[in-house]
Amino acid sequence: MNERDKLRKFRELDDAFAQALRELDGGSRQASASPVDERPQFEERLRALMSEYALSQQCVLDMLTTLTRLKHLS
Repeated sequence: MNERDKLRKFRELDDAFAQALRELDGGSRQASASPVDERPQFEERLRALMSEYALSQQCVLDMLTTLTRLKHLS
């Protein structure tokens, strides 16, 4: 896989992860749904993305840490 393919896959993963976070944060939250009820759905989606893109837990942790640091810088 070349660098362009890697970047494309990373962007796709980033977009999917951002969508999952938006949904978890209330983008499609129903009035009766609580954050506790949504956690298994988020975890299931995250695990599916990790499997689809062959990402380890450490890789995802590194990505989240980087995104969090970047957010604090802006």
